[in-house]
Amino acid sequence: MAESTWRTDLANAARSRAVWLGFVGSLCILLGSLSPAYLPQASPIWDWLPRSGPGLSVTKWSGTVLTLLGLMLLLESWFRLRPAARRRRGRVALRNWAVLLIVASPLLIGPPVFSHDAYSYVAHGWLLHNNLDPYQVGPGVLPGYFADQVAWVWRETPAPYGPLSLRISHLLVIVAGFDPVWAALLHRVPALLGVGLIAYFVPRLAQLMGVSRSGASWFATLNPILIIDFIGGAHNDSLMTGLMVFGIWLVARYKLWWLGAVVIGVATSIKQPALLASVALPFLVRPWTEWKLKPVLDALARSLSSLAIAVGVFALISWATGLGFGWINATDVPGMVDTVSPVTILGRILQYPATMLGLDASGVAVFNVVRQLGTVAIVVGLVWLAILYLGKHPIRFVSWSLIWFSLCAPALHSWYLLWGAVLLPMTGPSKKAVRAAIVATVVLLAYNAINFGIRNDLWTVMLIFVAALYWTIHTHELRQPVQGDGISSD
Repeated sequence: MAESTWRTDLANAARSRAVWLGFVGSLCILLGSLSPAYLPQASPIWDWLPRSGPGLSVTKWSGTVLTLLGLMLLLESWFRLRPAARRRRGRVALRNWAVLLIVASPLLIGPPVFSHDAYSYVAHGWLLHNNLDPYQVGPGVLPGYFADQVAWVWRETPAPYGPLSLRISHLLVIVAGFDPVWAALLHRVPALLGVGLIAYFVPRLAQLMGVSRSGASWFATLNPILIIDFIGGAHNDSLMTGLMVFGIWLVARYKLWWLGAVVIGVATSIKQPALLASVALPFLVRPWTEWKLKPVLDALARSLSSLAIAVGVFALISWATGLGFGWINATDVPGMVDTVSPVTILGRILQYPATMLGLDASGVAVFNVVRQLGTVAIVVGLVWLAILYLGKHPIRFVSWSLIWFSLCAPALHSWYLLWGAVLLPMTGPSKKAVRAAIVATVVLLAYNAINFGIRNDLWTVMLIFVAALYWTIHTHELRQPVQGDGISSD
């Protein structure tokens, strides 16, 4: 059979109704993002929008409805595009890169969605251009258009990101001609580079691991959270994750763990969680299977050597950028805002009885203790996962460790879970694990919708959306057997 060309791949994708359903979903999100429901107060788009009265309410309401509808259509499209579902209906197999190109294309021209982090990136780049250290001061130190676009809670906080990420932001501010709006849009370039790395190397890594390329690519690349957060939100996590996947593939393909460690070091300079992957790389070349003293010492030496290389590259980049390790001072910045993090939710719940019983008048002490216990849980969990999987199943260790880290951290956003989730298909998950991952995708989308709906005072629409999510997962996921869909290798 002749190898399909890119034109054929795009044509096949363009003939699929499920693909265009996803396109319409992204288009709805684009239109919604141009409304007062999304835009920062400093956006020039406000010049064409009503700022008060009935017109403001109508445009805000319409934008929210369109956005929630878009989320629903993206999820429906994702379920219909599942390889197992298409095979059962006798549909032609689609190339996921072509599907992604069509589905996500509307989001490429819109402002950042579901997050204003890209505006923070721009403000940090502006600080650097003015010879100010983002690790020492927040965007608010330079009042003006750049700072005005940043969410108020982050205006006085230092940057928690890696030094290379900050220098990229500085470069994009210059390329944009010091226009904060265009600079925010240009942050999709590194985000798309990360998505491209994920889309290209996930199926190839899956093949090396003996897992179906199509199933792995469907779950990782076409996941609505990736489309919304990595492409729509332009998060720097995208480039970090893409580089991490690339580094792991290099080791699996060429058996050069030191080379993978170099790439992981670069990924860490974008965002620090990637460093966790470095300790597992040597075991992709030679597994560690014995608990005798000599094999244990050998495994420890190889793992620490890989970690040292990654840290060395990270340190070299930190020195070359002139920013050093100032991000250490900002490690608590993401946790300054309450999120759906389990430890944060538990801490807030326990605050009330502690205050009512007079055990903690402010409730702050209880809240902080719970968060500290979350840190302990991270350490204990990582050690346990290392004992179980590091030597024999290194990709499983990396995937589950990153997911565990994000779940126990003080702050949790949907894009944090993508760090480990893009590798999940390569771990040989059970049927229950696959279902749990799919349900988690739905839950995170529902959380975004609930948070968004409440913020815009649209309780009724939000409840309808959640009900529609339940209907979608009930009619699709629970009626589709997981076995044979190319995700699980068992």
